Amino acid sequence: MPRSVNAVASRKRRKKILKMASGYWGARSKVYTVAKNAVEKGLNYAYRDRKAKKRAFRRLWIARINAEARQHGMSYSRLIHQLSENNVDLNRKVLADLAMNNPETFKAVVESVKK
Repeated sequence: MPRSVNAVASRKRRKKILKMASGYWGARSKVYTVAKNAVEKGLNYAYRDRKAKKRAFRRLWIARINAEARQHGMSYSRLIHQLSENNVDLNRKVLADLAMNNPETFKAVVESVKK
């Protein structure tokens, strides 16, 4: 009996990889084996950088909060400590947004925890 292969599933799997590789340069978008390697590497980078993005934004928020807090005579670490002691539940994303877009509100937050 001849060997039966599932050509439909094989083609679907290959087309999926080639579709993901569309936009890649040269053989990376045309040749299945090359495209598969490129797509796998791209997916690994995407997974890794979704985590790195969170770290990068947190660093940015901290730098913005620190810069604005120092203008009001307080360091970042003291500000965060005072906020936690006074049970002010503002996260770093919100604090950074206040520091950038509403400096007077940020100043009011700093003054409220300075006392």
